[in-house]
Amino acid sequence: MTHDPNGAPPGGVLERLTAALGAEGSRRGPPPVERWNPDYCGEIPMRIAADGTWHYNGSPITRPALVRLFSTILRRDPDGRTVLVTPVERVGIEVEDAAFLAVEMAVEGEGDARAVAFRTNLDDVVPLDDAHPLRFERDPEGGFKPYIAVRHGLWARVTRALTYDLVDLCEEREDEGESWFGLAAGGRFHRIARVAELS
Repeated sequence: MTHDPNGAPPGGVLERLTAALGAEGSRRGPPPVERWNPDYCGEIPMRIAADGTWHYNGSPITRPALVRLFSTILRRDPDGRTVLVTPVERVGIEVEDAAFLAVEMAVEGEGDARAVAFRTNLDDVVPLDDAHPLRFERDPEGGFKPYIAVRHGLWARVTRALTYDLVDLCEEREDEGESWFGLAAGGRFHRIARVAELS
């Protein structure tokens, strides 16, 4: 395979990736991308924007089914690179913020026994638990942006509207001798910030 000077594979990469998934598409369940380790073939001009839209060669990908297909072969490699991977090809793409957006939240119960689950913009359903923890990052305005782990090292940023709903569930709690603001769910307390940092 030849590459251009920018490291992108030649034309037809979307078709190649889709074709490589043809046989896998008949399988039940998600593709086993964690077991696929083909050679790295360079970057392609694909980008997941901060608003969750996928772009190829500077233009939005307008076919939702194609975006969902590609999302099933997405993973984050140990070196921090986000890649699309098939049994025969592994290519890097750009992710501006997170690979997914958490756009819907369901809540049942109270306290540590509370069950919380999120639906992403690509219809992954993710429970808040030890395998899918929350993390929080400071935004430029000094607030917090929550993310939930989805799969294969990829995260979903919780939308601003859902963040307000999430904060409504939070409480202050003493944890290991410090006062924390956080969320009780999935059998444990998820720390967001020290209370002293919020005052």
